[in-house]
Amino acid sequence: MAEGTEIARQLSPTAPGKVEIRRALLSVSDKTGIVEFARGLTELGVEIVSTGGTAGTLADAGIPHRSITDFTGFPEIMDGRVKTLHPKLYAGLLAVRDEPSHLAAAQDAEVEFVDLVCVNLYPFEQTVARRGVADSEVIENIDIGGPTMIRAAAKNFAFAAPVVSPASYDAILDELRAGERRLSLATRRSLAAEAFSYTARYDVAIARWFSEGQGDDFPPLFVRAFEKVTDLSYGENPHQRAAYYAQVGSPTHLLSNVRQLGGKPLSFNNLLDLNGSRLLSREFSGPACVIVKHNNPCGVALGDSGLEAYERAFACDPMSAYGGVIHLNRPVDAPLAQALVRQFIEVLFAPGYDDAALEILATKKNMRILQDDEQQALYLAEPDLKQVAGGMLVQDRDLDTQERSELTVATRRAPTDAEWGDLLFAWRVCKHVRSNAIVLAKDDATIGIGAGQMSRVDSVQLAVEKAREGSIPGAALASDAYFPFADGPQLAIDAGVTAIIQPGGSIRDADVVAAADAAGVAMVFTSRRHFKH
Repeated sequence: MAEGTEIARQLSPTAPGKVEIRRALLSVSDKTGIVEFARGLTELGVEIVSTGGTAGTLADAGIPHRSITDFTGFPEIMDGRVKTLHPKLYAGLLAVRDEPSHLAAAQDAEVEFVDLVCVNLYPFEQTVARRGVADSEVIENIDIGGPTMIRAAAKNFAFAAPVVSPASYDAILDELRAGERRLSLATRRSLAAEAFSYTARYDVAIARWFSEGQGDDFPPLFVRAFEKVTDLSYGENPHQRAAYYAQVGSPTHLLSNVRQLGGKPLSFNNLLDLNGSRLLSREFSGPACVIVKHNNPCGVALGDSGLEAYERAFACDPMSAYGGVIHLNRPVDAPLAQALVRQFIEVLFAPGYDDAALEILATKKNMRILQDDEQQALYLAEPDLKQVAGGMLVQDRDLDTQERSELTVATRRAPTDAEWGDLLFAWRVCKHVRSNAIVLAKDDATIGIGAGQMSRVDSVQLAVEKAREGSIPGAALASDAYFPFADGPQLAIDAGVTAIIQPGGSIRDADVVAAADAAGVAMVFTSRRHFKH
């Protein structure tokens, strides 16, 4: 552009949203689509200014461009740490083009306006995710100039457009072609929103790395970023809007590498129940089936096969299992599929399905069939978050799994080996049941579950009522917290329970143990509770 023309343009006030894109600065770490984008801009007569590796990529493609050194009159120094941090660039980005004093200042300082910046940042998250990466390499992947350029253009979006995603390149070129090299104010505002979200995510990742590096699990400022995976049809109820977001930086999440093979779109409640089933299923390595309804397990069992595990889990509470989420940790074959289609299932989750099974399951048009292709275990190192009005409760996840050697026999009679097996099984399940939680189990299967009652006695009564007639004698009971009185255990003892596992710690523990001793029932203390609200 001739010097006189440039002077005339910069002295002429331009209204917000009316800036013609004449000069663009391109500086990207992710080179996806950048050559095509630069070529499209060049064809529109846009001057390209570029830096470092991006300039090399454009040169290799034969695309004319101007170096940042030529633009600022200052060389790239310190191994590229300083290349765009110059007042001429930021004055060119931040000038308010309809403010006469800004135009005059730009003229006096010989500032050239920059109308668009296309920038994406050093791969900090990818670098941190690599095993064994040195701190020095992580630090070199903290971008300084990139976020500054993005934020400057986004702040001044009425006159300078920020572009941070290769997915936007085609749409931007289309609008520039249709609008005589102009972008609407609505587009500019949308790009600014995306830009600030992008730099916020980047800063969150950096802040977390520094915080975790000094072992600060509960830092003064708790920062996390979440990225939308999918919109949901509605929330817990049809009048509530909803979407599913995955936490940025987590190597896995609830739906990572999960394929839907059939059925309706997933709902908010489906995902809540699926989360509960996945967390409970991870407690077991052998063939297991977990059935969850309204975010509570209503049937859990182990078996010699997936079919046996399913049949035993379903038998716990067939009425509640209606319309539930069924989670299997073994592939589904035709015999198992035949058993499954006899019931109404909202979501079926398994690590695989053979062709015959899929053909059978396809007869249930609305059943959501999910296949788990994730090779990694769910990432559970993150704290457990519970949002409250205007705030967040943050705690360690309850991942504790106690073994027999860690427990204390409180009664005169110790459990038999068979009872020990059922006690430990029930204790693992109990951790995933809403408080107050009572689980009755026998032969590695739940036979009755009492969940979410305000009274522990009511939870025992509910679990006993849920159990099939004649199934309780010889069963084990797990309670997520101590029994404050002997009435709860006595209900279970009267129904036929012969072994009980509970945290202990009540001031009336002696009365509770005495009731068990009087009936010849074994009782084990864990000294650890598992409330789940």
